[in-house]
Amino acid sequence: MKRLGRYPALLCGASLLAASPAQADTLREALVEAYQTNPTLQAARANQRAEDENPNIQRAQGLPSVTATAQYIEFLKTSPNSFTAPTRTLQVGPDLTVPLYAGGAVKNSVRAAKERVAAGQASLRGTESAIFSQVVAAYMDVLRAQALVGLNLNQVQVLTINLEATSDRFEIGDLTRTDVAQSQSRLALARGDLRNAEANLIQARESYAQLVGSGPDDLQPPPPLPNLPDDPIVAVETALESNPDLLAARERAQAAGFDTEVAGSGRLPTVGLFAGGDYTDYFGTLASGVTGVSQSETTANAGIRLTVPIFQGGLPAARQRQAAARETAALEQVIQAEREVIATTRAAFSSYEASLAVIESSQLAVQAAELSLEGVRAENSIGNRTILDVLNAEQELLQARAQLVTARRNAYVAGFTLLAAMGRAEARDLGLEGGVLYDPVTNYERVDGRIWDWDRDPTPAAQSTRTVDIPPANADVPGDVTASDDPQP
Repeated sequence: MKRLGRYPALLCGASLLAASPAQADTLREALVEAYQTNPTLQAARANQRAEDENPNIQRAQGLPSVTATAQYIEFLKTSPNSFTAPTRTLQVGPDLTVPLYAGGAVKNSVRAAKERVAAGQASLRGTESAIFSQVVAAYMDVLRAQALVGLNLNQVQVLTINLEATSDRFEIGDLTRTDVAQSQSRLALARGDLRNAEANLIQARESYAQLVGSGPDDLQPPPPLPNLPDDPIVAVETALESNPDLLAARERAQAAGFDTEVAGSGRLPTVGLFAGGDYTDYFGTLASGVTGVSQSETTANAGIRLTVPIFQGGLPAARQRQAAARETAALEQVIQAEREVIATTRAAFSSYEASLAVIESSQLAVQAAELSLEGVRAENSIGNRTILDVLNAEQELLQARAQLVTARRNAYVAGFTLLAAMGRAEARDLGLEGGVLYDPVTNYERVDGRIWDWDRDPTPAAQSTRTVDIPPANADVPGDVTASDDPQP
C-alpha cells in the first residue's frame, strides 16, 4: 500500500502526456478561472444566498408586526330609521400584534432553517469539489488528446516514409506488390485514426471551454496531487468525516427532526398581545342637524388573545405523521449517502492504484516495443523479417505509447476523484490564488437578523462568463509532435 506515495513525478513528468510549452496554461489557472466564472458554481452560490434568508423568514413569524389601515366610505343610501347615520367617513388606525407563544412552531422552524443553511453550505462545498473534478478531467483529457494526436500524426509520418521506401524496393524487385499493399493499408488506417484523434481533441477542448470559460492554450503538465492516502481504510475514514455531500445529508436529517416538532405544535394553544387605535372623521355628516355632536373621534384598544385548538379534523396529527415519515426518509438518505461515499472512495482508490500499475507496465511495454521495432527493422533490412512484421511492430509501439498516455491521465483523474470523495478537493485545500475565496458564511452573517422591511440587495446580475466569443476549437498540437519518434522506415 505504501507504494502510492512514490509516483507524483510519474504523474506530472510525462513527456508523452504533454509537451513542455513556453507561456502555457496551468491547472491552477484553469481551476481559478472556473472557481470565479463557472455558471453552475455561481448558481449554487446564489441558491445558497437564498437559503440564508429562510431563518429570517421563519423568525419573522414570532416578531411583532405593525399594520396601518385607512378606509374612506361614502354611504350612498342610509336607513330611514337612523337619524344619526353619517353620509361619509374616513377611518385611519394602526394595529400592533405581538406573538407570545406558538407551541414551539417558530423556535423549531428557525432551528430547521439554520440546519438547512448548514446543509446548503456543505452542498456548496460538494458542488465546488465536483466542478473542480470535472475541470481536472477536462484538463487531462485535452493533454491526453493532444498526445494521441501527436502520436497518430507521427505514425502517419512514419508509415508514409515506410510506404515510400517499400515502393522504392518494389521498383527494384526487392519486395512484392503485397508488401506495398500492406504498407498502403496501414497508412490508410493510420490516417483514419489520426482524424478520429483530432476530432476527440476538438471535443476535449470544447468541453474544457464549457467548464473553464476560456479555450485551452498550451497546457502544462499538472502538479503532483497532495496528501493522497496510503490505504483505503484511511481514505474512507477521512471521507466519512469530511465528505461534503454526507455532511449535507446529516444536516438535512437534523432539519427534518425539527420539522416534526413544528408539525406537532399545531395541537397547542397560541398566545399573543394586540393593540390598536382608530381615528374617525365624519366630515360633519354625523347626526346632521343635531348640535353638540362631535364630528371626529379617537379610540384605542389593547388585549391578549388566547387560541386553543379543540378539533381540527386530524390535521395536526396528519402533518406530524407526514413530517415523521420525511424525517425517516432523511435518516435513510444519510445511510445512502454514506454508502455512496464509501463506494466512491474505495473505487477511486482502486482505480488510482490500478492506473499506477498500468503506468509501470506500459513504460516497460514502450521500452520493449522500441527495442522490438529497432530489431525488426534491422532484421528486415537483411531479409529475415517481412514488411508486415515491421508494420506490426510499429503498431505495437503506438498502442503501448497510447496506453501509457491514457494510464497517466486516468491515474491523475482517479487521484483527484479520491481527494474529492475525502472532502479534500476544494479551493481551501488546493491553495488557489487569484482573489479572496468565496465564504458562504459571510453572506449568512450579513443577512442574519436583519428585520428592516425595505432592505434589499443590488439588482441581480450574472457573474459567470459566456463562451460565445471563444473561437471554435481546432486540432492543432503545440510543440514538436515528432520528437518522441524517429520517422525512419
